[in-house]
Amino acid sequence: MNAASIVSKVWSFCNTLRDDGVGYGDYLEQLTYLIFLKMADEYSRPPYGKKVGIPPEYNWQSLKSRRGAELEVHYVTLLRELGNKKGMLGQIFTKAQNKIQDPAKLSRLIDMVDENDWMTTGVDVKGEIYEGLLEKNAEDTKSGAGQYFTPRALIRAMVECVRPEPGKTIADPACGTGGFFLAAYDFLTDEKNYRLDTKQKKFLKHETFAGNEIVAGTRRLCLMNMFLHNIGEIDGESMVSSNDALVSDSGARYDYVLANPPFGKKSSMSFTNEEGEQERDDLTYNRQDFWATTSNKQLNFVQHIRTMLKTTGRAAVVVPDNVLFEGGAGETVRKKLLETTDLHTILRLPTGIFYANGVKANVLFFDNHPASPKPWTREVWYYDYRTNIHHTQKKKPLRFEDLQDFIACYNPQNRHRRKETWDEQKNPEGRWRKLTYEQIISRDKTSLDIFWLKDKSLADLDNLPEPDELAGEIIDNLEAGLNSFREVAAGLS
Repeated sequence: MNAASIVSKVWSFCNTLRDDGVGYGDYLEQLTYLIFLKMADEYSRPPYGKKVGIPPEYNWQSLKSRRGAELEVHYVTLLRELGNKKGMLGQIFTKAQNKIQDPAKLSRLIDMVDENDWMTTGVDVKGEIYEGLLEKNAEDTKSGAGQYFTPRALIRAMVECVRPEPGKTIADPACGTGGFFLAAYDFLTDEKNYRLDTKQKKFLKHETFAGNEIVAGTRRLCLMNMFLHNIGEIDGESMVSSNDALVSDSGARYDYVLANPPFGKKSSMSFTNEEGEQERDDLTYNRQDFWATTSNKQLNFVQHIRTMLKTTGRAAVVVPDNVLFEGGAGETVRKKLLETTDLHTILRLPTGIFYANGVKANVLFFDNHPASPKPWTREVWYYDYRTNIHHTQKKKPLRFEDLQDFIACYNPQNRHRRKETWDEQKNPEGRWRKLTYEQIISRDKTSLDIFWLKDKSLADLDNLPEPDELAGEIIDNLEAGLNSFREVAAGLS
């Protein structure tokens, strides 16, 4: 049975459970628990014979041997007990709850997982199965799962541009379900890029990746996703921390940071006031290593990511538009980023590629450097993949092929040998152009929000997009406008 057919079979059972009120995310969590237990059982047997740290009374066989109400009671106890363990085991089962109240359906799910020998299933197949399930879960926009799922085509393009090398470390301070880790892993294990020796393979499995994810359910999915891709050990320590990455500088420094931090302008926390009412307070992070103190979550992540990098480190980070033009702390952060790093490339992204509606985003590519009296950024290269580009999640999703021209322009093999495709006289529709440091620093608020292409849908009525594309774009623009109004309102409250 191939990966697609297994995904189809596994997901079809979810439709049965939805009648019982079990949503996509809840179903995926239960699958995670059960697949992990089944793989742990396989690991504990010959030829592996590993001590996986799961007590016999709570192992896979203890589930298979029970039915009915006894199974339900035992499953609840098992989840609670394993959540108290250390390492990856404890992280997988942290705050775990049984969401399948019908014991007969729980038995069917256990039997379905038991049918597959997960250890002998190839890494590629296991990974494809789980990634397929994560993507289906992200499509359920009502659950909000999409905010933790970056389009894989975009992630792959970012990795292709950064080209991580074997034996170096990769971090993501808001790693979601682990998409950047897996794309980097695939790049490093692709023999067209590298032929890894034994030492490099060991480093890749145990020491390459480090992340943070504060949402327990999402962290669980990330760890399982990594494990199914042969990253980490079933009895090892978790590579993903539950700590808020922004609270402090951990002191760890990395060769690469690849990230799409959570969108949303402000960080906040809830508390109970003297009258016993719930209130929210904006969070600011007073850190010595930050250039500006702000409650803007995105600006804080940009500052934190710069801190995380080694002096030779490189980053590729997805940020919303406001990071490019917002005044105050935003201007301070942009100036410092231009001075202390080489902010060499910005990719402008279209709406319609994320599961959250109306998101206007960009990818910043920058290289860190030691302190210098002169700004490290000499010129910033822009690729406008937004103007006159139309994508929708269902009918026209973003594909890796769509970003091939950008990758070619970026020139990952030697980015210092680039050629503009834009020319004001000869090719005013070129998407690839550069601006000097002097041009940018002279702009109001050091704005990096730069456009030069004409929107054809506004200028040529005979060349309008298809009605469904046009409607989707209108909806995205309205959503983006509403998001902006909400941010302004939040700032005034």
